[in-house]
Amino acid sequence: MCANDKKPRGIGRWITVLLVALIAFWYYAPPRVYIFYSEDGTKDISYILNTQHQSVKGDLFPGKTTGDVGHIFPDDKFFMEFYWWRDGERRHCINITPNWPNTDIYLNANGDIDHSEGSGTDSDRLKQCITDTASP
Repeated sequence: MCANDKKPRGIGRWITVLLVALIAFWYYAPPRVYIFYSEDGTKDISYILNTQHQSVKGDLFPGKTTGDVGHIFPDDKFFMEFYWWRDGERRHCINITPNWPNTDIYLNANGDIDHSEGSGTDSDRLKQCITDTASP
């Protein structure tokens, strides 16, 4: 058997490496949004996180975190909205424009967005919802 009769295995390996790299990129590249609730909170927060009509509902307990993943290449119709409320209190709603790699939102003990200096909230990525009258 001469060297020309051998099948090239290097091409198969490179294709496999490329596929694994593409899958890893697709998983890790989208911007992520994290919402942190203060450990000093006294009530649980109920929330709905709506990312392009894919809704996640749940409860956020003091000291816990929730979040979701945005799109790698968002179009003009992309949206992410976060609705939250505590029993017997006013509702909140914000539109979020995720920024790579992370957009962080911190809620204080009262369940309001912590806009104080040094809080870590990416306030420049937030705006009031246009589909709901609840204020941020």
